[in-house]
Amino acid sequence: MMAAEAGSARNTLLAYRSDLEKADADIAAGIGAADSDALKALAQHWSGLSSATVARRSAALRRFYAFLFEEGLREDDPSAALPKPRLQRRLPRILAPDEVERMLARAEERAGSGKPLALRNLALIELLYGSGMRASELCSLPRLALSRRNQPFLILRGKGDKERLVPISDRARDAVDRWIEHCPEGKWLFPGGKAHLSRVRLFQLVREMAADAGIAPDRVSPHVLRHAFATHLLSGGADLRALQALLGHADIATTQIYTHVDSDRLVELVNSRHPLARGN
Repeated sequence: MMAAEAGSARNTLLAYRSDLEKADADIAAGIGAADSDALKALAQHWSGLSSATVARRSAALRRFYAFLFEEGLREDDPSAALPKPRLQRRLPRILAPDEVERMLARAEERAGSGKPLALRNLALIELLYGSGMRASELCSLPRLALSRRNQPFLILRGKGDKERLVPISDRARDAVDRWIEHCPEGKWLFPGGKAHLSRVRLFQLVREMAADAGIAPDRVSPHVLRHAFATHLLSGGADLRALQALLGHADIATTQIYTHVDSDRLVELVNSRHPLARGN
């Protein structure tokens, strides 16, 4: 159902399978036959887990029991008895614009040597920060994704198998053009091993580039650069709905987290634009 009807991505399917298997191991009768008492007892089994992990496993089980009930495989849905931890949504880690600029400048300096791997790294970081792509989307870009000259955007099939338009900056386009001259022949724009560059390797490369620019590596990851893309766009006046489309968020509530990150700009906006602001 999740693959065929919901169109869930492979990583989502693997995560749900893992959570269901772990829950099944904690219930003597198995998750298929579990009753409300068995689900209540999971709170004790999961007492040592983080609130986020408990919430994720409970969400997987709720979807599982809803499916069984809707398909007539169970006469009841016992998921109301599942643990319900309170979650406080954490603000995303971000980098200041000058820190990102330092990383880009250092990557550009390295690329000046003309070494293929340095050119590849520059293309990676320019695309990450210049488009807000997810790590998995970037790693799996086809070699011909930017084959057309002056192509200002990509059409990506991202999370949930949904298509979205991703604009490509002139800087990123230039970096890709320089890299493609040295890119090994094959299917992928960023090849690695027997397929494309892995997300783990991309994570390592981004941290290496951060350290090279004098930034603490533990503060930086591909996802942090995606957050920086979003936050810096919002600071520049981007519309929240436009940002939702650029990031590929199904729910605008996910995008709204950036309004908390950029609270200083929002306060300044009220003080300068509101009709009752002092001086107006």
